[in-house]
Amino acid sequence: MLQSNQREKESRATGTRRGLRQKEGRHKLLQPQSCKPRPFLQFTFSKCDFKPYPNSKHTDNVAKMMSEESAPMRHIDLGSPPALEPPAAGYRFPGPPPPIYSCTLTPELVAKAREELQEKPEWRLRDVQALRDMVLKEQPNLRTRLDDTFLLRFLRARKFDYDRAMQLLLNYHTSRRAWPEVFQDLKPSTIKHVLDLGFLTVLPHPDPNGRYILCLRPGKWKANDYPFEDNIRAIYLTLEKLIQPEETQVNGIVILADYTGVGLSQASNPGPFLAKKVVSILQDSFPIRIKAVNIINEPRIFKGIFAIIKPFLKEKMAERYVLHGSDLRSLHRNIPRSVLPDEYGGVAGHLDMSAWSKTLLDSEEEFIVEFCQPDPLEGVVLPNSMLFEGQQPGGAAQDDDTFRGLRSQLYYCY
Repeated sequence: MLQSNQREKESRATGTRRGLRQKEGRHKLLQPQSCKPRPFLQFTFSKCDFKPYPNSKHTDNVAKMMSEESAPMRHIDLGSPPALEPPAAGYRFPGPPPPIYSCTLTPELVAKAREELQEKPEWRLRDVQALRDMVLKEQPNLRTRLDDTFLLRFLRARKFDYDRAMQLLLNYHTSRRAWPEVFQDLKPSTIKHVLDLGFLTVLPHPDPNGRYILCLRPGKWKANDYPFEDNIRAIYLTLEKLIQPEETQVNGIVILADYTGVGLSQASNPGPFLAKKVVSILQDSFPIRIKAVNIINEPRIFKGIFAIIKPFLKEKMAERYVLHGSDLRSLHRNIPRSVLPDEYGGVAGHLDMSAWSKTLLDSEEEFIVEFCQPDPLEGVVLPNSMLFEGQQPGGAAQDDDTFRGLRSQLYYCY
């Protein structure tokens, strides 16, 4: 009897403990720590390229697991010093940004953006929202992207000045309406002949300041090859691709223009009217920082070419033009040999035009979505002061008069 009572007590105790464990288990399911949001994963088109967004406390652990289980696509480290060896096989330029903004800047670039661009990480998204509110209030009919990634380009290009960033955004869209020959049906497949000719490329290695180098070779183009506007289309698409990584938005780019083979026909073909449009786009209508323009192998006629361009350049931009002639040592003082190809006295291998061509052509669908859409300014009323250069009454006639005065300078220099 005593044994029976003892077994009954033990059974009840065991049942009570089991019930407590089950209750504790149910209680744990309701604990806040189990309800922490799981990190979203950023999916890109490259195989096994997953990155968790940084607003989750699990970011570091997930990133570590992903790095151990997969081989992520190789990207350029824009903040690291360039290597002396040629690019390794499988080298690729940075891909497009994620659909939802996630800061990719290194701590060094965050500090640089704070110092040079007045960008404060803690206020970054607040500033983006302020610009977004300005667009919705002042230009509600403007059909433009309003995502964080896109608007940040304009804020950084104008050092987080809301009004200037808004002006730049409107100029960005106004330029498309003003120059349909360039912006209509703008996609990489339409400028393949320009790329095949070798008119431009982007050197694979950035300079020690993290700036990509856009290499232009205007002497490759002849007036009877194709319209000059196709060259502008190629430059614009290249700039659009270059500005995608945040590192470029902070560091800017460098232009290297090789004028070998440029004669009177190339120099006189654009004229002041087109020159003014090109300068207006680069200076006032595109969210990129051009930190230096290096001119090499310029002929005597370049004085006439620069006489056409200089009146339209802002003083700060004009000061960034450096003429090297055929002195490669002068060029190397501005761009180190470690990032230059053999053709310019560098050690980065032969000048490869195909890598950048493939990068652009592989982005065909991306640009179709971006540019092959209805006019973003349809229904938007802008004051005359907002009109792109050449749209205002009498603009083209005045440019023709200017060109007649400068043509004599070209012949004299030639």
